[in-house]
Amino acid sequence: MKAILSKAYDEKEMPKFYGTLSVFVTLILTNLSADGAEPVQVRHDFTRMVAHWDQYSSPEYMEFIKKAQPELVQVGFYGAHFWSLVHTPHFGGYPAHFPVRGLKECGNWLRDLNRRLHTIDEKIAVVGHFNIEFLVGDLVSHPDGPSGFFKWYHDGWDEKVLGPKPVEDPLDLLEKNSDGSPISQKGYSIGGMHEYWACLRNPAWQKVLKAWLRHGVDLGLDGFIVNYFYRHDCHCEHCQTGFRKHLIERYSGEELKSKFGITDLEGHRFEEIVSWHPPEETTPLRLEMLSFSQISNKQAFDEVFVRYGRSLKEDLIVSQWNHLGNFGQINGDERCLLPAELWGRDETYLWYSTGGAANFTNLKDRFLGDGTLQARYIRGAFNDRPFTLGKYENTRIRSAIAEMAANVGAPMGFYTRFTDPEARKVIILYYQFLKKYDALFRGNLPHAEVVLVFPRSRVHRGDVGSVERFRRLGRALLEEHVLFEIVPDDLLSGKKLQGQTVITSDVDLTDLLGNLPKNRSKFEAPFTVQVSASRPAEDTHELDFHFVNYNRKEPPHGADGKPSPGGGISDEKPIPIAGFVAKVNLPEKSKVSSVVFLSPENPNPLDLEWQSEGKELNFKVPEFKVYGVVRALLK
Repeated sequence: MKAILSKAYDEKEMPKFYGTLSVFVTLILTNLSADGAEPVQVRHDFTRMVAHWDQYSSPEYMEFIKKAQPELVQVGFYGAHFWSLVHTPHFGGYPAHFPVRGLKECGNWLRDLNRRLHTIDEKIAVVGHFNIEFLVGDLVSHPDGPSGFFKWYHDGWDEKVLGPKPVEDPLDLLEKNSDGSPISQKGYSIGGMHEYWACLRNPAWQKVLKAWLRHGVDLGLDGFIVNYFYRHDCHCEHCQTGFRKHLIERYSGEELKSKFGITDLEGHRFEEIVSWHPPEETTPLRLEMLSFSQISNKQAFDEVFVRYGRSLKEDLIVSQWNHLGNFGQINGDERCLLPAELWGRDETYLWYSTGGAANFTNLKDRFLGDGTLQARYIRGAFNDRPFTLGKYENTRIRSAIAEMAANVGAPMGFYTRFTDPEARKVIILYYQFLKKYDALFRGNLPHAEVVLVFPRSRVHRGDVGSVERFRRLGRALLEEHVLFEIVPDDLLSGKKLQGQTVITSDVDLTDLLGNLPKNRSKFEAPFTVQVSASRPAEDTHELDFHFVNYNRKEPPHGADGKPSPGGGISDEKPIPIAGFVAKVNLPEKSKVSSVVFLSPENPNPLDLEWQSEGKELNFKVPEFKVYGVVRALLK
């Protein structure tokens, strides 16, 4: 900087100086967070991703990657699953399905996998799964001696690779019951072994995670997707100290007494320090326990993956694998009580699992098995940055990809079915469609006439009834084909509304239609079609309308009478939608130059007939199978 100042002192050089100074300051501001202390990840947009827990050693895998051309590949395991299982006879089973046995052997195999993926395309981002705390194995007290993670920690820790052990006894790393015993279960019973959890608040455990992270970076990873953000009813010293600190920072002594009945915080014995719990059993103190659990989990994530990880690799991709289901709150969603300023901060992309809530249809009950509300909520809460949904969907391949593309997400979220020839064909077809029209999808922004407000601040007060009202309103808006986006209420004040109508969960469902704009865009489509709209990131002279058709010939219900998710793409059986009329509103002073229809199944764009009068544009959407896009090009 001294050299710049010296050179710029010459009056002739002053313009150059101010230009240089502007760039210098911009770089500083761009790489600091709001509090000026932490680096912020440069935005990493992508539109096509694949994820695999299994069969990634198949000979077909690399050929599939070459043809599908994903931008982000989520594959391989590098956290606790690796160090718990890869050296055991159970290395090849659930969940990691390691291709070879042995720490060094599998490490070398993963290094070569990452190299080969980068050889296909150096721009591919390779992201490894990282189990952050879920440990499989038996302690020394087991009759057969330690196994799994504990066997590795005692006998397999290599200080040349990982540095010194943070503690000698791994028992010191674990979550504890109130009597001091480690929290354990045998729910998965992998290899007959128990399951334990390390405590993320434990500084020694964070050192273990940093050693594992460094190892993954050394194996050639571009980033990590981190899962198992569960805090149980842990009473270890770090949780007890941390929870007391959490309360002190938020409440005065008088407030602690009046609100929670705590007169002596230091000497108070907490019978529980819970995390997730049934919403109907919540209390103000339990909400504080859940808030502490989620905030401290985020703090541990930031310490290990954001601060330390990006000190090793400044552009490290970091992401969390979390769960949303059908908007389960307080008893689900690892971020449900996070304040807005922490929600997704410094994370590159989000993965949210909908589990079994949306991997089937039941059309007679108007259930489409979609994740559209979840997608729009995540998009609004994450400021339109990349995300995906893990739908555990292996049947409706087309609609799973289309649903994400139509809602500014990155398809597809789980187990991309490349070993099924028909599924592979469809995935490649749809991914190449997304690549061909990349400008429509990359970093695009939602276009909406209505804002549906998610009641996040009410959830923070324990009100989950407002979430049920939100869901009902959202389903009604989808069936009415309203162009809407979702914004959490604690972000609404910062939202620049462009004449949009705001709908809160206080609106009665019977009054919903009366609260909608009278001149809104309208689409004469059946309920099985969902509609959204977007604007390309780099072009203000275009509006894109996305249509996803969920109609299909459903597989028979199961013996229990429940709808079947199907057995693969042969059960997808979409029923094409006949053409329908659209009447859409255009931005002020816009004039249409052309209207074009696109679909993955149709190789060539189709010019549509259209009429425009004032702000209204009319056109007819032609027949399509599952996904169609209408581009309105504006002057």
